[in-house]
Amino acid sequence: MVTVFLYHVVGDLTVGKPELVEFAEKETVEAAIRAIGESTEGGITVWKKRSQKGVIENAEMRQQRFVGMLNSLDIVAFLAKDECLVDQDKAMKTPVSEVVVPNNSLLKEVDPATRLIDALEMMKQGVKRLLVPKSKGWRGVSKRFSVLYNGKWLKNLDTSGPNNVSSAASINRPSSSTITIPDKFCCLSREDMLRFLIGCLGALAPLPLSPISSLGAINTNYCHIETSQSALDATQKLPQDPSAVAVVETISDGQHKIIGEISAYKLWKCDYFAAAWALANLSAGQFVMGVEDNITSRSIPDLSVSPVTGDSNLANGGGSTRQRKFSSRNIGFFSNGTSPSFGVSRSMYRGRSAPLMCKSTTSLAAVMAQMLSHRATHVWVTEAENEDNLAGVVGYADILAAVTRLPATTVPEAQTS
Repeated sequence: MVTVFLYHVVGDLTVGKPELVEFAEKETVEAAIRAIGESTEGGITVWKKRSQKGVIENAEMRQQRFVGMLNSLDIVAFLAKDECLVDQDKAMKTPVSEVVVPNNSLLKEVDPATRLIDALEMMKQGVKRLLVPKSKGWRGVSKRFSVLYNGKWLKNLDTSGPNNVSSAASINRPSSSTITIPDKFCCLSREDMLRFLIGCLGALAPLPLSPISSLGAINTNYCHIETSQSALDATQKLPQDPSAVAVVETISDGQHKIIGEISAYKLWKCDYFAAAWALANLSAGQFVMGVEDNITSRSIPDLSVSPVTGDSNLANGGGSTRQRKFSSRNIGFFSNGTSPSFGVSRSMYRGRSAPLMCKSTTSLAAVMAQMLSHRATHVWVTEAENEDNLAGVVGYADILAAVTRLPATTVPEAQTS
């Protein structure tokens, strides 16, 4: 087994991680949209309120308070209901407890001294978040990962000497003086794990340069719908990992050609009501590619926002319908961090819903880099000989399984820095 998995611990990955802020199940959908936009992997953890304030909880009590995870596709699917489209204001004020699917097995509390190999096994089994107690005096700094986190240099490293980074990196285990701070936690996601692993590619050799097909990393049991089907059908068969459905065309030999996808990743920072309307009224092909022709069978509701009041026409009960064109531009992105915009103009437009893809012969390292650079939860895989044929999908769980399934060359710790 690779030494990086045996001698590194979960606490090494928490350096620089912010303290967990619990998102309560009584919070509104509107608040959830803002929180999801700022989250990793496009999802947030939802919690029940503490029964008594000031009482120090044990791990079992915290686990019972955890409800489940909520992502952007869950929100869009909820807003696609007729009653939500008719009364947007009421829908935005709905408690998330009515939207989230309860599943408290998606999170597990672990000690900072838990070995990395054990944490990876938990995530392979379906855990999406690790809840780690914050510690005072933690000295387990792990290589480049801890020096640079999400593009920001950490400010809490010891700068007393010229070799401060290398000396800190040489200490990979918790010191005996480490003290756990009561009720202070941070969350580790699978993206955090992937960022750590990509910084240790030398220790994982030769796995990173191996094709994903030879590592068994391609999941062939992907969910899909035909372009002619209703886009809303995607919510009826939505898998939890990854939370994505491929929109495909079936070609002559029965193979699937991917046209786009309906996923939490693509809807991460979208205009939620525009996406909800499209999900409820368009075919899957129209949803991912856009419609440039006038729609006459059912007029598109006017989702524009008054520049003065910020209220939508539908939310005010006007329900006016005017003929206009719908396209994928209407499922745009908002970046003000406060509320979604319901107008047709967008400060950011990511273009057509082109799925993130690779070939079955692509190396594991390339797929990892692709996912991290796009902040994606998965990559669709096509056959090497025919790029029109969809072979499967690679997600976080598939990568974590691949790097721990096969033996790799053991590299001394000093050579991985």
